[in-house]
Amino acid sequence: MTLKLSASGKRVRRVLLLIRWNVAFIVIGLTMIVIVGEIFFRVKMPFTHSDQPPHFDPEMGVIRKPNAEMYFTNKLDFWTVSRINSLGFLDRDPQLAMASMSCHVVVIGDSFVEAMEVVISDKLQVKLEELAAQTLPHLNIVTSAFGRSNTGQINQLPYYDKYARVMSPKLIVLVFYINDFWDNSPFLSAMIKGYHPEHMPFVTAERSEDGTMRLRPPDPEYFRVPGPILQPSWLQEVAEVSYFAEWIEAKRNANNVISKPDPWMLEWMKQLKEHPSYGTLPSEWWPSNLTEAYDLLKEDDLPLFYEENMDFTEFALDEFKRRADHDDAALIILSTHHVGAEGNPIFDRLKAMAQVRGIPVISQLDYIIRSGGRVEDANFRHDPHWTAAGHRWAAEALLQYLDQNQRICDSRGGERG
Repeated sequence: MTLKLSASGKRVRRVLLLIRWNVAFIVIGLTMIVIVGEIFFRVKMPFTHSDQPPHFDPEMGVIRKPNAEMYFTNKLDFWTVSRINSLGFLDRDPQLAMASMSCHVVVIGDSFVEAMEVVISDKLQVKLEELAAQTLPHLNIVTSAFGRSNTGQINQLPYYDKYARVMSPKLIVLVFYINDFWDNSPFLSAMIKGYHPEHMPFVTAERSEDGTMRLRPPDPEYFRVPGPILQPSWLQEVAEVSYFAEWIEAKRNANNVISKPDPWMLEWMKQLKEHPSYGTLPSEWWPSNLTEAYDLLKEDDLPLFYEENMDFTEFALDEFKRRADHDDAALIILSTHHVGAEGNPIFDRLKAMAQVRGIPVISQLDYIIRSGGRVEDANFRHDPHWTAAGHRWAAEALLQYLDQNQRICDSRGGERG
């Protein structure tokens, strides 16, 4: 009996010893993976934190700090360092005399025009100018761009009024992304991006008592409105000191980020619902993520509140059309490939708005398909913004339009008063 117990004890000890060694090997293996991963990502990543220095302009709202350097990365696809120009935008410094004496094409938009993800030499406006010099040199095309992330066309009106207009543009290009439909609405923009509808950092529009729209200047105190503060996860805390953890966190956020409920968004919506002007809205009008917000735009019949907020985009197009007509400039819309082409409900909604105003719409998606390109190459793997190829396709689509409408460059600009 004693011998049997002794043999059994030996087997137990052998099992425990084997377990200890396996655990030790696992711990050592994981430690080596972490060490190697940390070394690898410290070599691979030039930097891990973006630096986008802001500047508040009382006429335009929040732009970038003029002449500062910007560092931008998603820690997966791109690490760019760019110099902000003297006007506060990510473009070359404008040549005022050259622009006013040439066929000046001005590109206005949001993050697709600001294009922090690529170097300035790869951007739409630069590629358009280069391609035009090669294929349409007689048009003498000069370009400039005014873009700022998280803005819609209403927010971008002062970019034209303060800077682009004095350059006597012959063509104004509005680059349109899906979220412009709600970026033009102060409430929908606030709901999705964390601003307060009554304290916006950009020029916005509001309805008068008689139902008409009017512009409202940016609020210099916008940053004093408290927003939700969420406790960081343990991975976010570790990522503050570890490049490897930074990469894991970025990868985790990039996977289906637009389709997952956003805790920050949900908390901010909860706060907005407490406002007397918005708290009575039905719960189905409060999407919990961006996918739900996109899907709403595909519906033939929008909820009444969303339908009313589409009026802000129509007002923005009216304002740009009024300026273009006054200044004898052509106005077109370039829709990003995400907006789709004919038959896509989102594209058709945009085209219907533009068509009644006599504004042509160019579909980048349609151009990419017709030219035999791979649509998936137009944006980064982990980010919806344009790659260098996406910018080039956008430039080629605009070049094709200019080639087919060369009279735009023959026209004389009106008085800029």
